[in-house]
Formats: sequence, C-alpha cells, structure tokens
Amino acid sequence: MLEIGIVIYPGVQQAAVLGLNDLFCVANTFSQKYQSNKDRLIRVSHWQQGSLLEDPIRIFDTVPDASPAPLSALIVPPSLREPAEVDATPQLTQWLTGLRAQGVVLGSVCAGAFVLASTGLMNGRKMTTHWAYADLLRQRFPEIQVDVNQLIIDDGDIITAGGLMSWTDLGLRLVHRLLGPTVMIDTARMLLVDPPGREQRYYSVFSPRLTHGDAFVLKVQHWLQATQAKDFTLSALAAHSGLEERTFLRRFQKATGMTPTAYCQHLRVGRAQELLQFSHASFDRIAWEVGYSDPGALRKIFTRIVGLTPGEYRRRFSASHATENA
Repeated sequence: MLEIGIVIYPGVQQAAVLGLNDLFCVANTFSQKYQSNKDRLIRVSHWQQGSLLEDPIRIFDTVPDASPAPLSALIVPPSLREPAEVDATPQLTQWLTGLRAQGVVLGSVCAGAFVLASTGLMNGRKMTTHWAYADLLRQRFPEIQVDVNQLIIDDGDIITAGGLMSWTDLGLRLVHRLLGPTVMIDTARMLLVDPPGREQRYYSVFSPRLTHGDAFVLKVQHWLQATQAKDFTLSALAAHSGLEERTFLRRFQKATGMTPTAYCQHLRVGRAQELLQFSHASFDRIAWEVGYSDPGALRKIFTRIVGLTPGEYRRRFSASHATENA
C-alpha cells in the first residue's frame, strides 16, 4: 500500500485531519473501481511527538492489520492557533529532514508552513501559506521565497498549500501523484471540490502593513485609505508625509514592501472588488468610482493583481449570485 502520514501537533485543525482521512478513503474507492487488485490504495497514519528523546510515533492507522509500509508522503496540517504559537521541536525537525532525505514527499497546509519552514529545507525555495500570514512567514524566515498568490506550490519533493481549507487541494494533488489523474478527478467530483488549479489571490484581500513603526509613512497610508487613493502623485504623497521625495520613496518601500504606485493600485483594486461583489454598478461606473477615467486601464491592473477579469470575479463572488444560488 501507499502510506500517507499526518503530523498531529498541539492546536492542529482536527477537521483537516479527519477530512484528509475521508478524502483518501473516497480516492481508494475509485482506485479499486479501476483495478482488479488492491496494490494501489492509500493508507493513512497519524504521527505524534513522543518523549523528548523519541521520534514521532504512530498513533493511528486506517489499516492497522496491514504490513508496515514506508511513507510516501507526510502532511503537516493547518492549525487553529496563531502561527506564532506553531513551531517545530528539534526532534520533529530532525525527523522531517530525515524523511525528506529518504525520498518522502513533505507537505504543509496554512500555518503548517511554519513547522516545515523551521526545518530549513525551504531556504532559497518557494512556498505558500495563508495570505494573512505571508508577512510573518517572510519576517521569521527571510531565506524563503513566499508566494501567497498561489493556492498550492508543488516543488517536487515538497508541496505547500495556502489557507485552512486548502488541505483539499493538497490531498487531491497527492491522489493525482499516487493514484493518477482519473482517480483524482472522480474524487474531486464526488466531494464537489474544484480540482487543483485555483489561485489563492482570488480570495485574498489587500492587507497593508501598518506595524512597521515609521510614523511618516503611516500618516500617508491613513490618508490614502481615507481618500481611497483616488488622486495621488509622488510629490503629493511626499508633501503629505513631510519628507523629501527620494527619502519618502525609500522609506515607503522599506515600510510597506511596495512602491507607492503599486500600493495605490492595490487599494483601488480592493475597492473595485468590493463594488463588484456588493453592487450592480457597471464596470465603467466602478472604474470612475475608484479613480480611473479609463476602464481598460483598471481592467488590465485588476486582472494582473487578482488573477481574474472583473467579469469573472463578479460571476464568482457577487453577493447577489450567492443569494440566487442559496
């Protein structure tokens, strides 16, 4: 059998653990449908930290009477705790590193990324987590390339997934690898889950950095929020901050991680998302509302930032559409 392990740690989201059990059980049903034997089935085991001197120990197995099998993959599930409280012990770090050296595929979901990042295995590589935790992950692990636009990043030996519910995407990706695309598609259909291919940026909202401690930049950020960044120039922003233009530009980028232009674009697009979701206004009207005289310019920027065209975004997320389908 093909064994997938799940790490059980303090604060782990039990719904994700049990949901992964069920997802792989459904996948096995379809796998049996397409084969005459049971050679390609997934068994799930749960692993928990033992004493301080022990590696994690197996505490649950979906097929307890079967012969022991080497792990094909190990998943660090999401947590309901804040990422600051989610960390790996030295013993767990050593165990994960050893498994990866043996060819075991490692995966993380949401805040589970902080456990995986603690191993050092992600240094110099891309990974994703929940979009709300992106800045914290970057601060704690500056060697990692954090990309929260993507819902799942499959980097071969390591797979990371974004938000709390993206355990479905990680589970389906592993089913695709181990049992094939036909079984994955059937499993997704049975669970009424979109197959992998979505992007996390469809669901994220712009969350500006406000805890950087630069009072001059913060003053401008509050002003932009109040005016919805409708009318701005670099000289106007610098004047509002009380700094010389070059100094303001340098400090703004350091504090926010963005240029003033990109920052204002994100603010405007965020407002456009709101209007597309909760109003019936035409896109031309929305473009005018958020400060663009050329709707085509906003459409181009919106699609680049969100990953969907304004029309696609409205069809997927409008409140009236959700009410009609309720």
